[in-house]
Amino acid sequence: MNALIPFPILLPLFTAIILMLSLRWQTLQKYISLAGSIALLIISILIFAQIESKGIQAVQIGNWPAPFGITIVADLFSAIMIIVTAIMGIAINIYSFSSIDINRQRFGYYPLLNGLLMGVCGAFLTGDVFNLYVWFEVMLMSSFVLMVLGGEKAQMEGGIKYVTINLFSSAIYLSGLGILYGQIGTLNMADLAFKIRTLPDTNVLNIVAMLFMVAFGIKAAVFPMFFWLPASYHTPPAAVSAIFAGLLTKVGVYAMIRSFSLFFVVDVDFTRILILWIAGLSMLSGVLAAATQYEFRRLLSFHIISQIGYMIMGLGLSSKLAIAGSIFHIIHNIFAKTNLFLIAGVVHRLKGTYDLKKLGGFYKNYPILALLFVIPAFSLAGIPPLSGFWAKFILIKAGLELQQYVIVIVALIVSILTLYSMTKIWAELFLKAEPSTGDNKPLLKPELSLLVPVVLLAGLTVIIGIWTEPFFNILMRAAEQLINPAEYIHAVLGVQL
Repeated sequence: MNALIPFPILLPLFTAIILMLSLRWQTLQKYISLAGSIALLIISILIFAQIESKGIQAVQIGNWPAPFGITIVADLFSAIMIIVTAIMGIAINIYSFSSIDINRQRFGYYPLLNGLLMGVCGAFLTGDVFNLYVWFEVMLMSSFVLMVLGGEKAQMEGGIKYVTINLFSSAIYLSGLGILYGQIGTLNMADLAFKIRTLPDTNVLNIVAMLFMVAFGIKAAVFPMFFWLPASYHTPPAAVSAIFAGLLTKVGVYAMIRSFSLFFVVDVDFTRILILWIAGLSMLSGVLAAATQYEFRRLLSFHIISQIGYMIMGLGLSSKLAIAGSIFHIIHNIFAKTNLFLIAGVVHRLKGTYDLKKLGGFYKNYPILALLFVIPAFSLAGIPPLSGFWAKFILIKAGLELQQYVIVIVALIVSILTLYSMTKIWAELFLKAEPSTGDNKPLLKPELSLLVPVVLLAGLTVIIGIWTEPFFNILMRAAEQLINPAEYIHAVLGVQL
């Protein structure tokens, strides 16, 4: 059964190859890509079930023993993340049926989308920090082309900012990898975790940890390294913006949680305080910037930064409950934030603009869309009983248990300001009257393929919020595997910590 573990990487790869061979048949491409994402979800669920019953699983590619070969590892955290990735693939594929034009399809939109999914799954499953760099670059190549596909001026400007800062991040990360290998002699994550704990001198390791934190911080868009995100995420088509908002920054957060819970654990007091400061400033700077915006997707882009702060808040607290809260918040935010970007795309499809000042009357004309907006918006603000409430509740409870009152107060204030931003969208888009344009065009109706993924993601937000206990129990076991890595090390190396 271990042979299943590479399939979340192989399936999007094979799907992309088939799609490249069928570029001239656009309709067929849509269904091939969707079928690939459905297969990815099935395989991901099977892997999750295997880990639930048998524990952490590892595969050594080519039968080269760790730490010398390429290791792929699946624990509960990574298994959950590839399930979420597959769900995102299904939602975005369906949404793309109507929202992606023929020209972009002809130039490889669907192969690139599957290339992106392959890179994301690779990053979640890799057991080697150098191969993590490789999967980051796979994601970067696919996401950069997706961002500029179509060649519009705004896309090119956003794409240049996006690729430049991410290449800079990769250079910092490679520098850290070189120092780390020179100091420890290995880049296998489990081997690093095993050897670092026996180091007599940790000064160089602290330098490497800061380099990793900067590199992952840029990719996760935390304070003060977030400026590239709101300058680029609002420029491509809505489907591309949505998958970027849902997945890409979360890979940076995942890498940070994995690294600072597994092998950067020798000077935790300093790193935890630093991470908590970054978390608090990310929350505040993102939500305050969002409050000033009236361009729908730019507003949502700043909220990505704010919500990333909650995710790394749990890492800074570092208790089992806090780590579970971080994972909960990642999953909730992927569904809610992706959904809000999809709804923004529906609004643009109907009215041709993202400018909230030029919009209005949606509650009267599209009451179902109003309801679908309320679910992810209120979840993002932490309104019960939606998933966002429980994610924030867990993090705040963990903060109170550790007497970290400052970050708890910041988290509560930011939640109120998030509600203000969502209320502003509601007032501008749904409550106020539609601005008069002097014409009497018939009322457009959104295509079914645009609404299906919105309903799917809204349903998941509600389900997680209502049936929280079994979901939370799984996340607590995932957090236990992260903060007590003995099982991870044994699965990879076959030795006891």
